[in-house]
Amino acid sequence: MFRSTRTLAALAAFVCLAGLTACGSTPTTDGSSTPAPAGSTDDACASYAQYGDLAGKKVTVYATFIDQEGTEYESSWAQFAECTGAEIAYEGSRDFEAQLPVRVEAGAAPDIAILPQPGLLRTMVATGKVKPAPDTVAANVDQYWSASWKAYGTVDGTFYAAPLGASAKSFVWYSPAMFADAGYTVPTTWDELTALTEQIAADGVAKPWCVGIESGTGTGWPATDWLEDVVLRFAGGENYDKWISHEIPFNDPSILESLNEMGKLIHDDRYVNAGIGDIQSIAAEPWTDAGYPIVDGQCYLHRAASFYQTNWTTLDESLVVGEDGDVWAFPLPGLTADSKPVIGGGDFVAAFDDRPEVQAFQAFLASPEWANAKATATPQGWVTANSGLDASLLKSPMDQLAFSVLSDPGVEFRFDGSDLMPSEVGAGSFWKEMTAYFAQDKSAADVLAAIEATWPK
Repeated sequence: MFRSTRTLAALAAFVCLAGLTACGSTPTTDGSSTPAPAGSTDDACASYAQYGDLAGKKVTVYATFIDQEGTEYESSWAQFAECTGAEIAYEGSRDFEAQLPVRVEAGAAPDIAILPQPGLLRTMVATGKVKPAPDTVAANVDQYWSASWKAYGTVDGTFYAAPLGASAKSFVWYSPAMFADAGYTVPTTWDELTALTEQIAADGVAKPWCVGIESGTGTGWPATDWLEDVVLRFAGGENYDKWISHEIPFNDPSILESLNEMGKLIHDDRYVNAGIGDIQSIAAEPWTDAGYPIVDGQCYLHRAASFYQTNWTTLDESLVVGEDGDVWAFPLPGLTADSKPVIGGGDFVAAFDDRPEVQAFQAFLASPEWANAKATATPQGWVTANSGLDASLLKSPMDQLAFSVLSDPGVEFRFDGSDLMPSEVGAGSFWKEMTAYFAQDKSAADVLAAIEATWPK
């Protein structure tokens, strides 16, 4: 069995991984001794004995992670390789999504591919080359992830791919000091957010919102995230699911209501676009820079994902991201204080081979031990929905906040809708028309009708 050992042996793994202690065989909780697997005599290897002796075996892994990010991933499974004797041959590529189908078609698929969204998983499963996940992987996912996460790795009733990393997009960034100076409090409902927006505008010190959706060939995607967040709140999870699968039309009345609600906040010259320009400027302002007027005191609110934290340190390495820091974030509120709707993303581990060493590595990637090793190897900007993660290992306060949101059983989580739609919509007309909503002041009804017209028949 590949089920994880959760005691001193697991803790020792991280001490050893960090190079802080020497290693030998480790006593188990019943006082017996677990011999280290082939490839190492480390104490830390006791928890890896479950994966077997994989000396001389090789597992190839293909994903999008490159440069420093790729190095962090390789570090996260280095102990697995050392303890089991397996070679994990990793390749990262910016052209991953284009090249993976080519490799699969040519019979040169990797053993494991880390897919950046469920849509690509469905595409790969349709080739007939993806192997169903083994029971050991399913057991970890059943224990450490919510049912919705497992569902995203399931195609036509068969579970193929365990979730790996995750992102939470439903956050609003702000300056704690500016809030304190103005006497503002963090809103906990949508009505409170609306009231705060109106109050900030009335006080006249700065505009409430700063927004930017320019992203090169991907211009418009930040606006799709905005709408998805509002649809989840006003149309509800059931209609959200029907919307992204086209069981209801893209311009269903519930979606039109949601876009109009979104427009009340960020399609109004009284409320945007702080320190940048008018409504039309939203389409031209780079999403990477759009939150920066907060630092200059020109803007109070900026909706962006947890990973936006890296943009602050890019702007100024001295900026502190934290509850009492220069910038911080709160979850975008639901309609009530008790509701917790969250839009996010994540990646999934798909296997194109079912050799024992491949299944062993799959099981490890679905374990808390891997999640903890990844947290140990990452300075900031990574989190998972694996509830077995030791949150204290996350070095960034923002990552800790994102994890607390993603692992909350009361959260109503939905995957980024545009990532689940047909590409001609999700990465095409949806981006284009949301840009027109700002750049050309196109009406909400016309925007949604134009997107609906592009949905594949």
